[in-house]
Amino acid sequence: MRQFTRFKQRHPDCVLLFRIGDFYETFDDDAVTISKALGLTLTKRSEGVPMAGVPHHQLEVYLRRLIQQGFRVAVCEQVEEPKDAAKAGRPIVERAVTRVLTPGTLVEDSLLDESAASCLAAISPADLRDPTRVGIALVDISTGAFIVLECDVTKLTDELAARSVQELIHPEQGTSTPPAIARAAEALGISCTPRPPWHFRPKEALEEILKHYKVATTTGFGLRDDEPCISAAGAILRYLKETQAPGEDTAQISAAAKRAAALSHLSPPRREDRGGHCILDAVSLRSLEVERTIRGTAPKQGSSDGSLVGLFLSGQGSPVTPMGKRLLREWLCRPLSRLAEIESRHARVAVLVEDRQTAKTLSAALDGVQDVTRIAGRIALGRATPRDLVALGTSLRRLDLITATIQNAPAFAPTLTALASVRGSLEPIAKRIAAECIDTPPAHLREGGLIRDGVDAELDEAKSLQRDASTWLVKYQEELIEEHKLPGIKVGYNKIFGYYIELTASQSKSAPAAFSRKQTLKNAERYITPELKEFEDKVTTAEARALERERILFDSLCQAAATCIAPINHFGQQVAELDALLCFANKALRKSWVRPSMTEIPTLNIKQGRHPVLEDVLGEKFVPNDADLGGEVGSLSLITGPNMAGKSTFIRQTALIVLLAHAGSFVPAESAEVGITDRIFTRVGADDALHTGQSTFMIEMSETATILNNATAKSLVILDEIGRGTSTLDGLSLAWAIAEYLGDKGPRTLFATHYHELTDLEERMPGRVRNLHVSVREWGEEIVFLHRILPGRTSQSYGVHVAKLAGIPTSVVERAREVLASLAVHHAHPVGDATPEPKPQSGQLSLFTEYLPHPALDHLKEVKLDSMTPMQAFDELRRLQDQLKKL
Repeated sequence: MRQFTRFKQRHPDCVLLFRIGDFYETFDDDAVTISKALGLTLTKRSEGVPMAGVPHHQLEVYLRRLIQQGFRVAVCEQVEEPKDAAKAGRPIVERAVTRVLTPGTLVEDSLLDESAASCLAAISPADLRDPTRVGIALVDISTGAFIVLECDVTKLTDELAARSVQELIHPEQGTSTPPAIARAAEALGISCTPRPPWHFRPKEALEEILKHYKVATTTGFGLRDDEPCISAAGAILRYLKETQAPGEDTAQISAAAKRAAALSHLSPPRREDRGGHCILDAVSLRSLEVERTIRGTAPKQGSSDGSLVGLFLSGQGSPVTPMGKRLLREWLCRPLSRLAEIESRHARVAVLVEDRQTAKTLSAALDGVQDVTRIAGRIALGRATPRDLVALGTSLRRLDLITATIQNAPAFAPTLTALASVRGSLEPIAKRIAAECIDTPPAHLREGGLIRDGVDAELDEAKSLQRDASTWLVKYQEELIEEHKLPGIKVGYNKIFGYYIELTASQSKSAPAAFSRKQTLKNAERYITPELKEFEDKVTTAEARALERERILFDSLCQAAATCIAPINHFGQQVAELDALLCFANKALRKSWVRPSMTEIPTLNIKQGRHPVLEDVLGEKFVPNDADLGGEVGSLSLITGPNMAGKSTFIRQTALIVLLAHAGSFVPAESAEVGITDRIFTRVGADDALHTGQSTFMIEMSETATILNNATAKSLVILDEIGRGTSTLDGLSLAWAIAEYLGDKGPRTLFATHYHELTDLEERMPGRVRNLHVSVREWGEEIVFLHRILPGRTSQSYGVHVAKLAGIPTSVVERAREVLASLAVHHAHPVGDATPEPKPQSGQLSLFTEYLPHPALDHLKEVKLDSMTPMQAFDELRRLQDQLKKL
């Protein structure tokens, strides 16, 4: 209990799992906590001390559940054998906390999602004199990726949204989290961990980086020693070292744990080239349902089923390797924006679409490649299993097959060059693993069974003794009989007395001098010889020696593999790219997608475009539509039409087609010309953040402000029902002004609205704004949605019709019709399709039409109300009314 208390004091923010024999136990408050979290039964080790534990062989099962519930877990291991403690006169074995598990520092497959990265982020002020900027460091410890960047503090959420950040560390600031960091963490569902401010000081942070990478300057990494992001990078390194091997006495920690503390697999920090990506902020990723559907509870809303990522990661033709799945997710969340790079991906996808034999052979070659980048990470951290090692060797041996498959495809020349550059480093370790390890390894080394026979003489001897002890004894008995001419000699084994040589009472008189008496029986004597004693010692320790020898050989293989971390990761990167490209090709072929034509001109011309996810659900029932923006048709399209008719689907599918084109995929359309896009903005749906004092309308205006302040002529803007969160006149006025602003600024914009007054902008801004509407057929009181987007405006939204379809009581629907008739400003066509609305007639003025001049109006402008009595004002009003009656 003194050990437990000491470790708990050093890790007060963690649940401490304390190894005792075959269990990991918890005590006191920790026991109460995990009994509730995991459904465990509370017991007591001594009076008043609650205790709860889990079996050691099921540790990872319970770790996963604890981490998912947001706990930090410190694992305290026995770092010596009980027999060694007994020899040293210690009644209690030594223990040490060997690692701290947090959401952003996981490496075990059982704790990770193979299809998504698992990043730890560190945030630090970029400059104490400029609080609007922050430095960011991002590390995926499972693969060793290390990225640094800087950004405006207002864009922190957007920078983290597409990177699968699971945990965020920041300088401690009293008892609270800095507001900008707290907002980002809450919006994305990220765990926050405060750290001592001195960890982020530039001097200490730089020293940590230079010490870790054994360099004198960061210039070789493409950084400057005084860069703001250095603070975050140094702090994240220190945090990783503390969580991977936090024992207070490193002499007691295993060699594997010491390797974990070294973090040798971490790549040097690399500045990200943000200019090469089409940016999707957090709002756009959510609105377009790129990673998960909107349905569900914030911030981790919905699931990947029904999302764009889910479409590619499920079903036939999906990536066959975990690295491919993660890379494809990254491509979809962070598409490219440089024409040459996009067209390079398209060209490689086209090869795999057209040459199906190569595609099938490549798929078969990739199918045998395991998650080598994460395996390399576990090897470097000393947490690899026998199956990891064998999987690595099997995967690396696929290199030649992969190379041969794409040998004759010029588009894959860079991939061939990259694979050739690592072949010399990877081939020896792959051959060694194959030669020394069996093909079907055990899950762990607790019972051995990994190393082949004939690899190591000492191991072979130990295993032979375990398997063939009886054979040796028979042979030894025959040798004794032959040597001493005593045919009655028997060699046997007793659990209590061990191995022995037995002679009858009469023969014992002729016992050789080398025989030492061991036991006397009624009619026999038992002896031992130095040779038999040596054999006994070997046999009784054979299992332990075999396990220890296998551990040594396994560690030797891991150390050899650890020297190849960089080429292994390079190989994994090339495999991931091939796998993701193959997935794009498979989807394109199965769904009849086409290669988009990319251009630097900010245009967008899509023929018979389809929503990539909905067409998968609806099949032939889905109605394709054209989209045309830029050039002569104008950069802004106003889309009017009824609810449920498909406006939102149309604008989202257009954005997704642009996203897919920039990610390197073919697109769901008959043809598509897509201009290079720097950002995709969306403002869709209705959310609030009342806990932060922001209403639905405030959120709507904040997101719209982001679009108006950041959109350029190369951006794509998707707006759905702007201004609906406030009164009609306020909302209409804002929607009108926003549409005018975007029409003048020039980003390609799809603006879906129920404010039919906005359609007048087509005449006011010719060549910049045009009207589209969703086609509807109406028979009496019934309507049919045709889901076709056609030129022109529509005259009504059919909201009452939709209410009736939704089951609103008939009396309410009828009353709504009466109120609508009395309030209507624009008259709907009673029958037929929603056709372009004629201009308002003379008796019906549009909301934004200038009033005609009239003497009554001129007179009203001159009236001095402040100097009138109520009676005089009434008389003046009567005179004005008389003048108006003459109109």
